[in-house]
Amino acid sequence: MSSGPSERDLRRDDVLTAIQSLLLVVVVAMFVVTFILQPFRIPSESMDPTLRVGDFLLMNKQAFAPHGAMDVLLPRTPVRRGEVAVFHYPLHPEVDFVKRVVGLPGDRLHLRDGRLFVNGKAVDEPYAFYGASMPDSFRDDFPTLHSLDSNVDPAWWMTMRRDVRDGDLWIPAGKYFVMGDNRNDSEDSRYWGFVPEKAMVGKPMLVYFSVAAGPEKPRWWRVFRNVRLVR
Repeated sequence: MSSGPSERDLRRDDVLTAIQSLLLVVVVAMFVVTFILQPFRIPSESMDPTLRVGDFLLMNKQAFAPHGAMDVLLPRTPVRRGEVAVFHYPLHPEVDFVKRVVGLPGDRLHLRDGRLFVNGKAVDEPYAFYGASMPDSFRDDFPTLHSLDSNVDPAWWMTMRRDVRDGDLWIPAGKYFVMGDNRNDSEDSRYWGFVPEKAMVGKPMLVYFSVAAGPEKPRWWRVFRNVRLVR
C-alpha cells in the first residue's frame, strides 16, 4: 500500500517549482530588456520641464525598429509629430539624444518669436517652455539666412540654405526635425540639422525614477511621486 509522497519530496517539488518560476521571470525580463525596453537617463535641461535632469526613463525600442519577426507581437509605429523620441545624434552617432519631433518628412516649418508654425499653421505646444533669455534672431525666428549663431554646425548652415524656400524650411524625405521643450536652452535641429529615419532609436514611455522632487522629500516620495508617462 502506497503511503504517497513524503514531506521531503513535497518540499523538493516546491523548491523546483519556485526555481522554474524564477527562471521564467529572468528569461522574460532578459527578453524584454534585449528586444523591447531600454533604460535611458536624461543628461541635460533641454527637455525641461517635460523631462528633468537625472530622470530615468524606459524607452520602447521596438516602436521605431525596422520591420521584422517582432511585428507580429509589437507592430512598428510611425514617428508622429509632437511625440518625444530617442535618436542617435547625427554629428556623433555613438551618443543618444532625446527631443520632441516637431517636423515630419514633407513638412515645411518656421518659427516666429519662438512660436512654431508647421505647414503655415501655428502649432499649439502646451509642453513648450520659454525661459527668460536675451532675444536671439537665429533661435527665435528660424530659419533665418541673415544671422548665424556660433553654435551652428557649418555643414548644416549650408544644407539649411538649400532647403529654405519662401521663409520655410522644407523637410526632405526620410528626415525629421526635432526640438527640445526648453526652447531657449536647447541645441537641437536648429543648430545641427535633420535626424535621419535610420537614426531613430525608440520612444520614451515611462519615467520610473526621478530626483526632481528635491532633498526635502523622503526617499520613498522621490521614487514614487515622479513615476509618470512621457507625453
